[in-house]
Amino acid sequence: MKILGISGSPIKDSNTDRALQRVLDATGQRSQFIKLSDYTIEHCNACLGCIETNQCVLNDEGVMLAEMAYKADALVVAGFTPYSSLDSRTKTFLERLYPLRHRHGLMAQKPGAAIITSAIPQDNANMPPASQNGLDAIKHYMMEEGMNYIGGVTIPGNVPCVRCGDAGQCQMSGIKMIHGQDATVANVGINNIDENPELLAKLDTLGEDLVKAYFTEMP
Repeated sequence: MKILGISGSPIKDSNTDRALQRVLDATGQRSQFIKLSDYTIEHCNACLGCIETNQCVLNDEGVMLAEMAYKADALVVAGFTPYSSLDSRTKTFLERLYPLRHRHGLMAQKPGAAIITSAIPQDNANMPPASQNGLDAIKHYMMEEGMNYIGGVTIPGNVPCVRCGDAGQCQMSGIKMIHGQDATVANVGINNIDENPELLAKLDTLGEDLVKAYFTEMP
């Protein structure tokens, strides 16, 4: 079994990256970690030039990544939620898998899972459901391609303001928007998955469930 892990995070060694690697390690299977910011991928042009060949006509690294997804036995997609929806790199990657759909459904039946990092707490009723929006975007891609969506894990993330240096003064601070006008980096803290044993256990379980699904349900 070989599992392809895709990270849409452009930040080096991000929570998203480490969460994805944790899931891949938990599978105990061969895996490959891909960071989309290391590749050049154009947007799908909806030209349908891929109908006959199941291969995109664009000459970029998206063709190679789609081939890797096709050859993998399972797919784990990890993204984050700028403006409360799935990030553009991850969404572009999913759309560039469209050529694998025509006639043959080349991704069908493969187990798949999602990881979403979001700075908006899931219990914040005054903010958009960013985590769920991100999970649903990946989940619905997998459902529409006939994949076996195993599940997803949400990761508490950090707004860019934690690295800006002006978060205490800026009235546009995401920290204040999410946590209130008295919030600062100091009293909100920095989310780090390595300091969250419960979250790490969920990631391990997701990896284990991915393998179980492959060996019990794949023909």
